[in-house]
Amino acid sequence: MSTGSRAAVFLDRDGVLNQPVLVDGRPHPPAGVEDLALLPGVKDACDELHDAGYLLLVVSNQPDVARGTLSMSAVETINRSLSEQLPLDGVYVCPHDDTDGCDCRKPKPGLLLQAASRWNVDMQRSFMVGDRWRDVDAGMSAGCATVFIDRDYSEPRPRQFDIAVRDLPEAATWILRRTP
Repeated sequence: MSTGSRAAVFLDRDGVLNQPVLVDGRPHPPAGVEDLALLPGVKDACDELHDAGYLLLVVSNQPDVARGTLSMSAVETINRSLSEQLPLDGVYVCPHDDTDGCDCRKPKPGLLLQAASRWNVDMQRSFMVGDRWRDVDAGMSAGCATVFIDRDYSEPRPRQFDIAVRDLPEAATWILRRTP
């Protein structure tokens, strides 16, 4: 969609960077920073991608804010903690629910396009890494290559993606092999 000069790796948050809370086989965010735990290998994978010149941009749906079960302040505290632990260039959050009809809630590409505009990102050289169909569909709509982290959730899988992997370190290896 947009043709900038920089390549980025767009990252979903819960289930990609940090351990999600599973409820009936479906992922949910941690309730607060005290429950935040990076997944194994995430720090090294982010360091490798960043060192290779990729912007690291988190794009995360946080509908619990709209549902009133998580405050925006708690989301921001978690994001700040992640930014202190990882070389993230930006964090973009959609606090809406499906019924709000916003443009930023994945599977719509609004968060990715907002970040791409801010950082002058070349979407054709960029990647979206997510653990849910919404992430993959947003990446495809935005014109990125898509990496599906298959966590075997009790929900529909994406119909299309460029590759399925087990975790972010495996995704980083695949991305770095495709880097010119």
